[in-house]
Amino acid sequence: MSQGSDIVLERLNKLHPKIIDLELDRVLRLLAAVGHPEKHLPPVVHVAGTNGKGSVIAYLRAMLEAAGYRVHVYTSPHLVRFHERIRLNGKLIDEQALIDLLEECERANGGVPITFFEITTVAAFLAFTREPADIVLLETGLGGEFDATNVIDQPLMSVLMTISYDHMQFLGNTLEKIAAVKAGIIKQGRPAVVAPQPPEASQVFAATAAKLDAPLWRYGQEWSVEETATGLRYRDAERVLDLPKPGLPGRHQITNAGTAVAATRFLEGFKIDETAIRRGLTEVDWPARMQHLKRGPLVEQLPSGWELWLDGGHNEDAGQVIATMLQDWQAADGKPVSLIFGMLNTKEPIDFLKHLAPLADDLSAVAIPGDHASLSAEDSMNYARQVGLKADGFASVDAALKAILASHGTASRRVLICGSLYLAGTVLADNG
Repeated sequence: MSQGSDIVLERLNKLHPKIIDLELDRVLRLLAAVGHPEKHLPPVVHVAGTNGKGSVIAYLRAMLEAAGYRVHVYTSPHLVRFHERIRLNGKLIDEQALIDLLEECERANGGVPITFFEITTVAAFLAFTREPADIVLLETGLGGEFDATNVIDQPLMSVLMTISYDHMQFLGNTLEKIAAVKAGIIKQGRPAVVAPQPPEASQVFAATAAKLDAPLWRYGQEWSVEETATGLRYRDAERVLDLPKPGLPGRHQITNAGTAVAATRFLEGFKIDETAIRRGLTEVDWPARMQHLKRGPLVEQLPSGWELWLDGGHNEDAGQVIATMLQDWQAADGKPVSLIFGMLNTKEPIDFLKHLAPLADDLSAVAIPGDHASLSAEDSMNYARQVGLKADGFASVDAALKAILASHGTASRRVLICGSLYLAGTVLADNG
């Protein structure tokens, strides 16, 4: 990150002692102080869920842009630079504009407590009102009901991605409780597109939507998607679309892509034809989601036939998704797999790793560089051993990769770096 915005962001990070404090009073106060930008946004698509939020936003952005629309996007966390969180009409916010917006919010806040995510969300809303666009794609930071993004009274639609266990210390320890918090983005009379869900979440969403007279467009009821030999088939009461394979790898991307196609039905006032949908599916870009690294100093160390992959998934559902991909790889070509793993200490490493243990030869544990909330390499190594993985600890990803190369010779192999978006971000930064 360039120095100017880094300095301002560091100041903002000190305005509240807690990283996460779920309520809306502070963000509503600051929005009022800067002129209520949330009331002057282009039409908003609001996305919540445990897994797949970023992917469905990436597909929707690609489809909308393929159809010629100007799209603002707000996502989190960032991988390498904070600027990734705020995309203005197809481009990441530039450095000076970011500094100016952050300092404007800082002055308006007047030094009173506000979380980093809250104040930077207000900055994003201001940015979205000052450059013309046709639509805003808005991702919740955590949860839904009390998330700082949940100040949009009448979104174009809500999208609810798959619910699973994550952030239980903030959202609750049952799927019903987690789903109830996520359901907070469903708004009176506005449609909600629903990705595949466990039964507990489906019941919560149906009850919430009924109270709010909000039409539901649910996977397995109003719409469906299935994998085909050449891609995917989307089906609802009005159309059947045979579409190409999504540009993001993995079987789970079939349902993520299908959810984005389903959402195009409720883009009122927008024309997204099949050509735009097809282009969006194939041209989509979303780093660190089963990303095949093909260049950079880490890749340059690899012998011929080796592959280096990167994924930021970090909860049990993500572990299951990655395990499915490892199974597909092994069925396709039989290449063995080694893992490089790092995770935050707020996550559940055993729940994640138990799905990968039968499919990987070994695990190299690392701490996430510069992150005080990271598990130590030793702790991660011990968790891996508890689920039956051969594991050792290393000081860095580079050191782990060198050890894997030394122990396995030159026979073809895949190396997957996984466990955290924050680890993925440092890998992308260091690998150039």
